[in-house]
Amino acid sequence: MLRSIDSLHDYHIRARDGNIGYVDDVLFDGEEWKVRYLVVDTNRWLPGRKVLVIPDVLEEPSAEGRLLPVDLTRDQVENSPDIGMEKPVSRQKEIDLFEYYGWSPYWGGGHGGFTEPVMRDVDPDQQEMSGVTPPGDPHLRSGREVEGYSVNASDGHIGYVDDLIADDTDWIVRYLVVDTRKWLPGRKVIVSSEWAGRIDWQDRTVAVELAREEVENSPPYDPKQPVNREYETRLYDYYGRPFYWR
Repeated sequence: MLRSIDSLHDYHIRARDGNIGYVDDVLFDGEEWKVRYLVVDTNRWLPGRKVLVIPDVLEEPSAEGRLLPVDLTRDQVENSPDIGMEKPVSRQKEIDLFEYYGWSPYWGGGHGGFTEPVMRDVDPDQQEMSGVTPPGDPHLRSGREVEGYSVNASDGHIGYVDDLIADDTDWIVRYLVVDTRKWLPGRKVIVSSEWAGRIDWQDRTVAVELAREEVENSPPYDPKQPVNREYETRLYDYYGRPFYWR
């Protein structure tokens, strides 16, 4: 099922033996457009602390009561490594977390599934702007942070990122919701992450491989209605793009 990331904020996270907090944010990979973590604010249980939960331990969400069960215990969460969410998450912190829980790391390889931290070629100015310093993944970003980024079509500005829509089966971000504001007042549109180019973290922009006229005439999108396969088919047919579900 496709879910708005905004709609997940404040969902309660319930461990096997009780609540642990609520969804405060997500961290996603801006290259693969995949949610890597849910950021859980432990609220009054562990005051001042936030913890990370990988989508693999999530069970079926319940809209009634806004509940996300997880296959963990409160004791496991309480004793998990302190990630220190006031700074970007380093690869070493991720390794500590995955080793503690015995999870398979998403970056793969190496003894026990782990590799040495990868030093990427990241522009120093970009590091200073984003707060990311190696070892770490410069593509791992907060969903809340990306909201408000400028979205540019091939021939000009079309609006700003208003939300992200992810598939809660594989937790891939399938769409960006774009608020067109002054260009198309009162209208929001969605574009597939497959049609988006590289996110420029320094300039706070997202490029999409579409023309403004295409976007303007795209099938109407109602943020109050869930994105279903019927709408997706219309959208992909309109843009003449191959379906991702085939």
